[in-house]
Amino acid sequence: MKVAVVGATGMVGEVMLKVLAERNFPITELLLVASERSVGKKLAYKGEEHTIIGLADAVAAKPNIAIFSAGGDTSLEWAPKFAEVGATVIDNSSAWRMDPTKKLVVPEINASQLIAEDKIIANPNCSTIQLVMALNPLHQKYQMKRVVISTYQSVSGTGVKAVKQLENEMAGVQGEMAYPYPINRNALPHCDVFLENGYTKEEMKLAREPQKILDDRKFSVSATAVRIPTAGGHSESVNVEFQKDFDLSEVRKLLSETPGVTVQDNPDTNTYPMPIYAHDKDDVFVGRIRRDETQPNTLNMWIVSDNLRKGAATNAVQIAEYLVDHKLV
Repeated sequence: MKVAVVGATGMVGEVMLKVLAERNFPITELLLVASERSVGKKLAYKGEEHTIIGLADAVAAKPNIAIFSAGGDTSLEWAPKFAEVGATVIDNSSAWRMDPTKKLVVPEINASQLIAEDKIIANPNCSTIQLVMALNPLHQKYQMKRVVISTYQSVSGTGVKAVKQLENEMAGVQGEMAYPYPINRNALPHCDVFLENGYTKEEMKLAREPQKILDDRKFSVSATAVRIPTAGGHSESVNVEFQKDFDLSEVRKLLSETPGVTVQDNPDTNTYPMPIYAHDKDDVFVGRIRRDETQPNTLNMWIVSDNLRKGAATNAVQIAEYLVDHKLV
């Protein structure tokens, strides 16, 4: 099993390597791939040093699986080249997510759709993954009509430059800015770029991706995405209107029985999800589960997950595990 990690030196790439090691993914040969400026440098994996190679050399090596986290432009150019030599690409950028010929996969929900002919597989947006992990079991039971979501997203979702901006501002140091404004002691209702309709790209990902993953266009999602000064972990305030009524104890039971979801919901003991609890964990945490008392069949909940793990690296590795387990590569 020859595996290439493309974008190995980035924030998500580093977590990919950590997750692959933790889960003992069956690698016989590991190719660490990055941009030309990183070629020749060394990175450790399971105590062994590996020399970083370029994209062309990685294609020539014909890996079985190539996990990409190197940006949309790189994926658009290079994923087809890997696919042409027989590699199965799992791509963490937004490049292929809404391509009707490519599958958008959260393994717990729709990995069963995958076949050997799927040579480019899209990994969903980090905020989408944690959202659908909690919504899927409820949608199966009560049928969603409308979802209104506000996100509280960490700076790590932007990348290392944004993490450095926050650290600099907290230390009172002038430095390079990832955002148009300070992020320390602030909140920016601005994740990704603004589109003509007044929404950001991040907000439209949240509107479109859940429909594709759940294979259902009958519900709608309206999103507001906000960047907050936390170093890691995304939080979401979610209001869901269902076709059918629900019982709160049954909602908690459904969620607690869902693989990959942990319910933290006890106001009496101040138990609720927070990024500080989700850090370095793979589960999606759900709490503040309560009925919306302003209209029927409507639920409020709070969803938190580590955006670099289940929101990116872990989900991609789980897809790779499914491909190996089902002999699709």
